[in-house]
Amino acid sequence: MVLFVVTASLMSNVVMAQRYGEDSMACITNLSLYIEDYKLYREGTGSAESVENMIEAWGWVFRNCPQATENIYVDGSTIMDLKIERAKDEKLKARLIDTLMMMYDQRIKYFGKEGFVLGRKGVDLYVKAPERYAEAFAILKKSIDLEKSNSSNAVLVYYFRLAAKMASAGKIEKSAVVDAYDLVINILEQNLQNEPAKAAGFETAIRNVELTFEPYASCTDLVGIYQGKIDKAAQDAEALRKIIRVLDKKNCVDNDVYFKANENLYKLEPIPASAYLIGKMYLRRNDYAQAAEYLSKGTSMENTIDRADCHLLLAHALVNLRNFQRARTSALAAADLRPSDGRPYLLIGDMYAITAPDCGDNKLTKRVAYWAAVDKYIRAKTIDPSLEKEANEKIATYSRYFPVKEDVFFYELSEGQSYTVGCWINETTTVRALRQ
Repeated sequence: MVLFVVTASLMSNVVMAQRYGEDSMACITNLSLYIEDYKLYREGTGSAESVENMIEAWGWVFRNCPQATENIYVDGSTIMDLKIERAKDEKLKARLIDTLMMMYDQRIKYFGKEGFVLGRKGVDLYVKAPERYAEAFAILKKSIDLEKSNSSNAVLVYYFRLAAKMASAGKIEKSAVVDAYDLVINILEQNLQNEPAKAAGFETAIRNVELTFEPYASCTDLVGIYQGKIDKAAQDAEALRKIIRVLDKKNCVDNDVYFKANENLYKLEPIPASAYLIGKMYLRRNDYAQAAEYLSKGTSMENTIDRADCHLLLAHALVNLRNFQRARTSALAAADLRPSDGRPYLLIGDMYAITAPDCGDNKLTKRVAYWAAVDKYIRAKTIDPSLEKEANEKIATYSRYFPVKEDVFFYELSEGQSYTVGCWINETTTVRALRQ
């Protein structure tokens, strides 16, 4: 029992010595003194004398018992800021900045959190010694490598600004700025999506990054940068995704680099999302057969909105291939996925109007499909008021093709009567005569 007590006492002394240094009582005393004066300083109620006492007591603790508490370093940033601000001599100021940097290293040594602390260190170094931007850039790069999505907005914004500065000074290639942009903006946008309560901060950071990126963001520059990389990246899925993300975000999608990046990615990862992107590109190039092939594969995407868009684009491709029945099926699938979108019904109305003359063999039946077309336009503007003007224009255009009263009467029909349009349309509508 005695041995246990002695052993415990010795272990306690070792722990005390590690934490508070050789003179633990002096450490505890100075720690208490600086904390009290620091509190007054932060509250703005401290005297000039208490500020000096705070600096002196903190300095003693920092030098003699660096493991006492992490607050030495948290508070130390503010105290060192004060000392640097007071320094009139540039050489002294430089030495104090070096001490601040050493303080961050010491904090990592004793309390870890390397990625987080390096972020603070890099920002502080650039703000206080802008001429040391290359050093700050390397520190922030390491911080982001360690912290990833946990990186603070300030670290991400300063890192990107420094990347741009490094490129302007000829220390890194322009392509490295684009890579830095992709890294930073991807983290910020993911964080914005995952933490909507902090949206204001993320949105401000994104605006700052976009503003800095503007000189590098022309499609000509981006395509030129990626032109030499696309072949080397053919077997690198992550590199291809990076190219696609940046070009897509900057709406630089009508070029061979974007096209090849998507095609190569699909070969490596034949997933619906890639098929959707390739299908869109073929549609822009008016290659409707290829567009339909890829868009058909994209309709199994998990995201409901993307799936709705894919079905609608597929419907457009199929219309151009004159596969109207399948186009209508795809348009209706888009409408089911997004019930408030009237565009699928506008497209179906257009299909009915396009094929109306081919769906009959007399004066009446060659015009009855226009009734069904107008029905779809009316439905489109009813569920989607944003389409009212476009729908009304179509209604006015195709109402002029309604059968005249004489033809309606001749075929023993009356206005308001129910009527089933034949042909591929096979839809029930209402008899209407042309208003003259």
